[in-house]
Amino acid sequence: MSKSEKADKDELEFLQTELVKAQIWAIETGQKLLVVLEGRDAAGKDGTIRRVTEHQSPRNTRVVALPKPSDREQTQWYFQRYVGHLPSAGEWVIFNRSWYNRAGVEPVMEFCAPAEHEQFLTDVPGFEHMLVDSGVRLVKLWLDISKQEQADRLHARRTDPLKRLKVSALDAEAQKRWKAYSAARNSMLDRTHSPAAPWMCVRNDHKVQGRLNVIRHLLQVIANPGASKKLKRPDPTILFPFEPSAVTDGRLAP
Repeated sequence: MSKSEKADKDELEFLQTELVKAQIWAIETGQKLLVVLEGRDAAGKDGTIRRVTEHQSPRNTRVVALPKPSDREQTQWYFQRYVGHLPSAGEWVIFNRSWYNRAGVEPVMEFCAPAEHEQFLTDVPGFEHMLVDSGVRLVKLWLDISKQEQADRLHARRTDPLKRLKVSALDAEAQKRWKAYSAARNSMLDRTHSPAAPWMCVRNDHKVQGRLNVIRHLLQVIANPGASKKLKRPDPTILFPFEPSAVTDGRLAP
């Protein structure tokens, strides 16, 4: 193990210890944390979630990864299937993909009509504002990767027998429709970023650094008054709030 790898390992252990302390405080005080984790295929969502939840209370932590909606769910109010999974007092919920499917996968793959996509972008800021007003601490994270990094990770999925369960029929479309996904991402971030529910972007080609900075940000949002004084702020070159210039200045992959 190199010196830098040892430093990253030690930092992860420190941050996970701080997460445990933060969750104990959140349970005692009834805090409700909701994390929305989005990104392209192979952006690193599963690995990020594992590092965040590894030592958390299974009774107070839930990871939600919903399957394709049923015929009945397709007739419901779009947000209805997600509402039942929202956190109660003392709970942390992480959505591994969320209602933002309608801002990315669905319009790009033509699983929804253009009018449904537009309605979603119109409705979601108000929906999230209600969540925040109800006392939910909402964290929205976009994990961003380059086209070449995605290609490398998708290839690893196909060739590593331990990653076979990650292989999806949509993987083949990820690279083919790269530009369409970029356009959908840009529209989603621009129209659903708000003071009440801001998007934080994570440059995640380097997964280890991405994960460390995600945990630092979560600890900052949770704001446990007993947090260590040694806790660092996220690196702004890796994790930063969305702003339109990020689309053109190279911070987000084109």
